Amino acid sequence: MNIFDVLQERGYIAQTTHEQEIRELLGKESVTFYIGFDPTADSLHVGHFIAMMFMAHMQKGGHKPIALLGGGTAMVGDPSGRTDMRQMLTKEKIEHNVNSIKKQLEKLVDFSDDKAILVNNADWLLDLNYIDFLREVGTHFSVNRMLTAECFKQRLEKGLSFLEFNYMLMQGYDFYVLNEKYGCKMQLGGNDQWSNMIAGMELVRRKSNKQVYAMTCTLLTNSEGNKMGKTAKGALWLDPEKTSPYEFYQYWRNIDDSDVDQCLRLLTFVPMDEVRRLSALEGAKINEAKKVLAFEVTKLIHGEEEAKKAEEASKALFGSGGDLDSMPTTELEKSSFEEGIGILNLLTQVGLTKSNGEARRLITQGGIHVEDKQISDPSIVITLENFNDDRLIIRKGKKVYHQIKLV
Repeated sequence: MNIFDVLQERGYIAQTTHEQEIRELLGKESVTFYIGFDPTADSLHVGHFIAMMFMAHMQKGGHKPIALLGGGTAMVGDPSGRTDMRQMLTKEKIEHNVNSIKKQLEKLVDFSDDKAILVNNADWLLDLNYIDFLREVGTHFSVNRMLTAECFKQRLEKGLSFLEFNYMLMQGYDFYVLNEKYGCKMQLGGNDQWSNMIAGMELVRRKSNKQVYAMTCTLLTNSEGNKMGKTAKGALWLDPEKTSPYEFYQYWRNIDDSDVDQCLRLLTFVPMDEVRRLSALEGAKINEAKKVLAFEVTKLIHGEEEAKKAEEASKALFGSGGDLDSMPTTELEKSSFEEGIGILNLLTQVGLTKSNGEARRLITQGGIHVEDKQISDPSIVITLENFNDDRLIIRKGKKVYHQIKLV
């Protein structure tokens, strides 16, 4: 089966520049393509995960990925999809972020034996001579046309800096360099990158007289059209230090029923026949599909062992046996509970709230349960009597669980 058809069936493809030509090209030769990741943080989040899966499917289909880390473009910042200017990062911070992201990409993309290439656009962007760049690249860009691009339109009202205005030229230049150096014929990316991708394609055509292509993937949104991957703590990160494997598992275990089909298609390698079977389940049976989704996604990012631990902790929590040791846990001295710790202090101490004020608000709104009993009094004191076999489970809201173990 042509990989284009696989991607289409699973729902990845949002826009293409030349649909029929791309399909034919992917069917007859091994195509070198690239996806860019700007290292604006030291971890990718679930919004990048779909691009990683896009890349992994293409590689499984016999094509060669270039993972481009934007060590150079991150010095400027992409205005796409933003109403404010990105924070300026130091070179040292960007380099640290690049190294962290490399390790995460390797979980889904095979870089061994030249099966994929990892490059950093800092290698060619940071040493550019500005005048030469303007003469070589700037002459091929129409300012009038750039101003009609969606990524600039929404910033013009609030103010678009000249620094950010250069981003499109830099990303376009990336495509040109990768085409010249590696024979890269295609750029893939999120739907919000369409304007930048078209600019790169046009630059290659004007400078080299070569036909290259662009294809965007669907952004990960829920049934209401909002971006997925937001949690009470912020983004759903791929780094286990930022989002624990248990929290990661629980996020997918608790998604809306209406989002199960899309997530199984886009974020797992579960065969489509099985995706259709699982997605057709109704009522309480849809939980079977959510368990498969949560396990498969956690296994891809954190490995099978961590996925099994998270699954066990979830089973224990919901009363079907299993091991609680994988739940986010804080160990506290047994002696500190002999006289007791106030619930407000305890919630803040274990990181469930940022302040006693936030803890008080949560309790008065009915958002805190201790050992499955709702707490309504902010002045309550937790003592040894509240513990069950030296363990205490606190639930915040409907989905966030934390275990306290006595030592």
